[in-house]
Amino acid sequence: MGDKQQTIKQEASLQGVGLHTGKKATITFKPAPDNHGYVFQRIDVEGKPLIKADVDHVVDTSRGTTLEQNGARVHTTEHLLAAAYGMGIDNLLIEIDGPEVPILDGSAHFFLESLKAAGIQEQEAEKDYFIVDENLTYEDLDRQTEMLAVPQDEFRLTVMVDYNSKVLGTQHAHMYHLGEFEEDISKCRTFVFLRELEYLAKNNLIKGGDLDNAIVLVDKVMPQDKLDELAELLNKPKVEVKGIGVLNNVDLHFQNEPARHKLLDIVGDLALVGQPIKGHILAARPGHKGNVDFAKIIKKEIKQRKQRAPKYDPNAEPIYDVNGIEKILPHRYPMLLVDKIIELTDTHVVGVKSVTMNEQFFQGHFPGAPVMPGVLQIEAMAQTGGILALNTVEEPEKYLTYFLKIDKVKFKRKVVPGDTLVFRLDLMGPIRRGIVNMMAKAFVGDKLVAEGELMAQIVKENT
Repeated sequence: MGDKQQTIKQEASLQGVGLHTGKKATITFKPAPDNHGYVFQRIDVEGKPLIKADVDHVVDTSRGTTLEQNGARVHTTEHLLAAAYGMGIDNLLIEIDGPEVPILDGSAHFFLESLKAAGIQEQEAEKDYFIVDENLTYEDLDRQTEMLAVPQDEFRLTVMVDYNSKVLGTQHAHMYHLGEFEEDISKCRTFVFLRELEYLAKNNLIKGGDLDNAIVLVDKVMPQDKLDELAELLNKPKVEVKGIGVLNNVDLHFQNEPARHKLLDIVGDLALVGQPIKGHILAARPGHKGNVDFAKIIKKEIKQRKQRAPKYDPNAEPIYDVNGIEKILPHRYPMLLVDKIIELTDTHVVGVKSVTMNEQFFQGHFPGAPVMPGVLQIEAMAQTGGILALNTVEEPEKYLTYFLKIDKVKFKRKVVPGDTLVFRLDLMGPIRRGIVNMMAKAFVGDKLVAEGELMAQIVKENT
């Protein structure tokens, strides 16, 4: 069995001011059920609309990551989502009574501390990891951003930033596994150059900006009258610059804190993929646009994998061989049509059927040109789906699965002796009252041979 999904044990709240809108908001973290994901709820808007933290709902990345769904927006989501992902939390309802997540100190630290105080609760469903099994690449020539994902059995990040600045220069940061996030990454604050701060403040773009919620880097000394003007814009009694370096002599948590904060942003933005990741992400000069674009590449890969034939290694040890399958399913020869189960999670299953000339049905089905009947292909897919359905109950051998509906079935090509059928079935939604809806696909090699939507019901036998 794999790692279990997690939520929080109880509610937790915190409040603050949004960096860009300047508006106060209270965040309330609430536990959420299995497979819920991260969902914001604008409780200050009529109808209390939900906004799922999904890369498909990103509408702006100019000064943070903004989500919109159901006619409502939530701004600057990345630090909060980084905290949730960094804590290994999968399911969370995030109530917010304003348009923007509070900036707090410009890091993920206070969100993480709030989630820790709420406690972590293990759930029934397994985590559904996106496993990087081949390189994924992204490049933005205008921004000189490059991102690469390579296979790795942990979620690992390596970041390089280079702003052609005397004070910042080239910095690197890394996180070898998610367990390092709390101590090494979560406290790292956002940063801005002093020359940018003046422009942002004068153009009313950081209404909640404060020297306490960002590291301000000084790579060019300003005259005192300019500093006094900036102090007034930021509602500060004094802005002090002692040469090149950090404004007001703020102490950095780490020498490479800016690079570590860029790593933090990547964690938060990749949380929008919707699945935890196992892979090594390497990023050069990243920003929110590049992070979101790369998250879209990953999500596209997830969707395409469901359309591609599952990888089948005949030498690998199956999860269930035919003897294990017989302990779960009531089928026997000649109606047991699955030989192996090679993948099994809470949301999908992959099974294998070797088609030989010795199949009983070939005696009467086109004996001169044997073809596996389409109805038996459906039956084989249904039996594979039965393993998925029965995996959700205790003592699965005491249950049966019955067909309720078959829809949108298509046969793409014939299946003949010598073919190896590989079936993949994915849940189309949560199992409710024993009703299971599955998308079923059958492949021979890399060719799709049959597909359809299957509905079944899990029923406990009378004893």
